[in-house]
Amino acid sequence: MSALVAHLPALVFIAGAGQLVLIAASLAIPRVLSWRQDTAKLRPLTRQVFWTYAAYIWATNLAFGLVSLHPQWLLDRSPLAASVTGFITAYWVGRVAIQFLYFDRSNAPPGRFVRLAEVGLVGLFVYLSLVYAAALLFNLGVIGS
Repeated sequence: MSALVAHLPALVFIAGAGQLVLIAASLAIPRVLSWRQDTAKLRPLTRQVFWTYAAYIWATNLAFGLVSLHPQWLLDRSPLAASVTGFITAYWVGRVAIQFLYFDRSNAPPGRFVRLAEVGLVGLFVYLSLVYAAALLFNLGVIGS
């Protein structure tokens, strides 16, 4: 467990970099999943709400990535660090759960690239869940000295 704690700043930094890669890659999702064509069928307000939610998710991932590039901010054992790492943990654990319990992949685009991208994304989401959970446990004093 002490090895984990010793490497936690680097793991959080890598998580931050991973989230920045995710937001860059996310810019391709609307094209890959044909969002423009699909959302064109929606009422204007529903379409606007959809795009607003997508932008909020993108901005949240960006914020998580940027703050994680400064691991000391998230690993100082303060109530704020515990709250933030707890929220980020819940966010990513929730995203993993949604991937397996809610998404209907029956109409997912075919192809090896899409399948590999999904495996990579899920792997990243699991990594983020585990790293931020470890950071939360550290901030709560459950692990580490």
